[in-house]
Amino acid sequence: MSLHRSGSSASARCPSLAVNPLHHPAAGEVPRDALPAASMDPRAAQRIVQDELLLDGNARLNLATFVTTWMEPEARELMASVFDKNMIDKDEYPQTAELEARCVAMLGRLWNAPARDGEAPADATATTGATTAVGCSTTGSSEAAMLAGLALKRRWEARRRAAGEPTDRPNIVMGANVQVCWEKFARYWDVEPRLVPMEGERFHLDAPTAVERCDERTIGVVGILGSTFDGSYEPIAEIAAALDDLQARTGLDVPLHVDAASGGFVAPFLDEELVWDFRLPRVASINASGHKYGLVYPGVGWALWREPALLPEELVFHVSYLGGDMPTFALNFSRPGAQVVAQYFQFLRLGMDGYRRVQQGSRDTAMRLADGLEATGAFRPLTRGDELPVFAVTLADDVDAFSVYDVSATLRERGWLVPAYPFVEARDDLHVLRVVVRNGFSDDLADLLLADVRRALARLARQPAPLRGAEHADFSHGAHRQAGTRRRD
Repeated sequence: MSLHRSGSSASARCPSLAVNPLHHPAAGEVPRDALPAASMDPRAAQRIVQDELLLDGNARLNLATFVTTWMEPEARELMASVFDKNMIDKDEYPQTAELEARCVAMLGRLWNAPARDGEAPADATATTGATTAVGCSTTGSSEAAMLAGLALKRRWEARRRAAGEPTDRPNIVMGANVQVCWEKFARYWDVEPRLVPMEGERFHLDAPTAVERCDERTIGVVGILGSTFDGSYEPIAEIAAALDDLQARTGLDVPLHVDAASGGFVAPFLDEELVWDFRLPRVASINASGHKYGLVYPGVGWALWREPALLPEELVFHVSYLGGDMPTFALNFSRPGAQVVAQYFQFLRLGMDGYRRVQQGSRDTAMRLADGLEATGAFRPLTRGDELPVFAVTLADDVDAFSVYDVSATLRERGWLVPAYPFVEARDDLHVLRVVVRNGFSDDLADLLLADVRRALARLARQPAPLRGAEHADFSHGAHRQAGTRRRD
């Protein structure tokens, strides 16, 4: 979450909220940053908050965020009915816990975890037999990634202690395009992040660059199934094969974690031939965001391990004071069960075919948008939305009257939120616009966006020079690194 200081510049100018006197008799006397002295009518409070929220952007026009912004009314009603259930109280709410367990089982099959008898399940819809996978729900993919990283670190430490080797200075290998949660993990738990910079037209990790940074202190390699920078998949199978070869040559056994925050709910339905998951023995764990392409409102994520041995028992806590034996592995404690219930609802509601149709529709729209932007002559696509329904474009070489930041700001005048930002490490000279297409963003909306882009380009072409530079990369859902700081979706 964002870190805020007490008070604000706005409160220094005006300590009270401006309130319509028809809504509240104490108009102008509602403090902005302090608790009111007296209570008020709930309808008045509701109107005050609603007026404040008018300044937010339109979520349906937000092409920056990966997070689900639309669910069916039935899902909203179902979530509202269970907001009061604490996910951690598994003894008091055993059926909510059961739905969480069913979701883990479904994901184990979806990601091709081995069956308990050692054979791979026939398919994700198999109704008999259990997989070896273990897992849990989280508040999002960031927490799930943290838990996976902790498991990697503790397993590495256990191996080193057993061999009589020191356990200081561990490292983790990943591309510079990783989500910021991985850098948080490295900093919070004293692990050296070995970030592979972008180079030329390679915008993410590949097998040779991953392996050359591994050594006896590497706790694992993180591969990304769907980069937030440009929507591309990293070559997970190639990285796994290179790590297999590394072990054969040197004896170094480096596990692979797949950050499938978005791709974990896309590839199984649209890219079934792509081998990236537990079919690869090198893959120890996978995380994914239910609130991204899992199609659930925030926040819910999932962390799964191939088998129980890959999740150190010392990280699992057994709590009894809420009733019963409650094994838990999380960075938080209390949280609502609504999102887990909603995930189970979506699994039932959509099934394999429904998810396939939804994700295919998003991918088709993304590819159509990428082609449409290229057709204007002002943009060069770096990706085309044919992996994640996400793509990035940069300006064509002959465009010098405006910047991507000018385009982003002009589109914002029409309500569109399209992030502009520089890439990182060795390619921070590359400035891009990124478009994320989610369920609910229709072809009609895509046509409206393209029409507004064309109008914006005609206006911006009359400028003598760009008005905005990288200092205007102020979208929190974009990405940039400046003075050691990176902001990411």
